[in-house]
Amino acid sequence: MAQMNMKEAIRDAIRVEMRNDPNVIVFGEDVGNVGGVFRATEGLQKEFGEERIFDTPLAESAIGGLAVGLGIQGFRPVAEIQFVGFIYEAMDQMFVQAARMRFRSGGRYNSPIVFRTPFGGGVKAAELHTDSLEGLAVQTPGIKVVVPSNPYDAKGLLIAAIRDNDPVFFMEHLNLYHAFRAEVPEEAYTVELGKANVVREGSDVTIITYGMMVHTATKAADELEKSGIKAEVIDLRTLNPLDIDTIVASIKKTNRAIVVQEAQKTSGVAAEVIAQINEKAILHLEAPVLRVAGPDTIYPFAQIEDAWLPSPARIIAAVNKVMEF
Repeated sequence: MAQMNMKEAIRDAIRVEMRNDPNVIVFGEDVGNVGGVFRATEGLQKEFGEERIFDTPLAESAIGGLAVGLGIQGFRPVAEIQFVGFIYEAMDQMFVQAARMRFRSGGRYNSPIVFRTPFGGGVKAAELHTDSLEGLAVQTPGIKVVVPSNPYDAKGLLIAAIRDNDPVFFMEHLNLYHAFRAEVPEEAYTVELGKANVVREGSDVTIITYGMMVHTATKAADELEKSGIKAEVIDLRTLNPLDIDTIVASIKKTNRAIVVQEAQKTSGVAAEVIAQINEKAILHLEAPVLRVAGPDTIYPFAQIEDAWLPSPARIIAAVNKVMEF
C-alpha cells in the first residue's frame, strides 16, 4: 500500500492502465509535458512518449471528436476537459456521438472513452471552473457518470472506467485533489461501476450523496450523533447507472432520508434519486425525502461561494426536519 492523495491516485490509475494496455492514449490541454493544470498527468509523457500522451489545441470540440474517432478504431482514449465549464464545446461529441455510438451502429462500434474533468466549489476559482454539471450527463442515455470521493475509489473507479466499453464522464472534485491522503494499492484493481458504498452505518436517517459532499455529510453525521441521531451515509460513487438497491436497503432500515448535492437544486441527481425512492420504497418512508443543494442561481463569485455551498449545518437542519415530521 502507498499513501496517495486523490490526484496521485488518478495519475497512478492512468499509469497502470497505460502499462497494461498499449491502446490507452491520453490527451487534452497541457496534459503532456506540463502534466495538466493540477499535475494529474505529470511525468506520464516522459514515461510513455509523446505519441501516447500529448497536448491538444484549446478546442474542446476537437478533443471530443478525436476521442470518438480513436474509440471506434480500437483505442481507449482518456480525454481531459480542463475544467467542467468547458464541456459545452464538447457536448455534441460526448453526449450525442460517443453516447449513441453502440446504438446507432447496431453494436458494431463502441466508444470506450473516459472524459475526465475537474469540477466543484470551495476553492475560490474563476467563473466556469467550479460548476457541477453532472445533471446534464446523467440525463443522457449511453454515458456513465462517475464521481469519486476519496483516493482509493478514484483509482479503482478510473481503472474500471478505462476498461469499460461505454463512454464514462469521470468528474474529479477540485477540493479533493489534495484534501487528504489514504492507503491505495500500488497494483491494478477496480471498483465496480454502478455500485454505491455505505461509508457510515446508521439506523435513524439515510444521507445520500457523492463527491465532496460525502465529507460534508460525514461531518454532519458526527454532529448529529452527539444529539443521539445515528445517520447512515451513502456515497453513490456512480450517478449513472444508479445503485438504487443499496439506497432502498438503507431506507428500509432507517425509514427517513435526505439527498445532498452541490449542484443547483432543480432537476439534478437528487431529484432523480428521490423519484426512484418514491417508486420503490415509498411505503418504508415516515417522512418526505428532502434535498440539500445549491440555490437555483448561477454559481456565485468566490467571495460568497461558502454561503452558497451546502454545509454541515444545512444538512443537520434537513435531518432534524425529517426526524420531527
